[in-house]
Formats: sequence, structure tokens, C-alpha cells
Amino acid sequence: MHNTCAASLAASSFEIRFASLFAAGHALAFPCDAFGKVDLDALPAQARTNYLFARAMVGKDFCAPCISHSDPGG
Repeated sequence: MHNTCAASLAASSFEIRFASLFAAGHALAFPCDAFGKVDLDALPAQARTNYLFARAMVGKDFCAPCISHSDPGG
């Protein structure tokens, strides 16, 4: 990958989002890189617990996650 492209990807904000299977509009979202890798060490303890729970509950309580650009404006 070209260095400029790599720097651009690294500077971009992405999120991995786990949508609820049962509550429309409800989801858990966490910061990640462009490939969906979450830096667990950078997450607060509760967010880390929620991320691990969502990941374990894919197909039971949550849909498979989607990776997208996060919206810094909310």
C-alpha cells in the first residue's frame, strides 16, 4: 500500500457496530481500525466488557458486526 494511503487510513476514524437482533435501532459500537481490529487496551473497562459480550453473542443477541467510518459529530 502506498504510504499516503496508509497514513490516510490510520488517520480515519472507523467503528465496528453490533446491531441488536431484537431491538431495532439498538446497537453497540466501538472504535476500530479499517479492518475491524479493536484496541482492547485503549477501551475503558466497561466498554471492553461490552465489546467482548457483543462479540460472544453474535447470532444470539447481535448481528454480525459491520465496519464503517464513525461519525465524529454524533
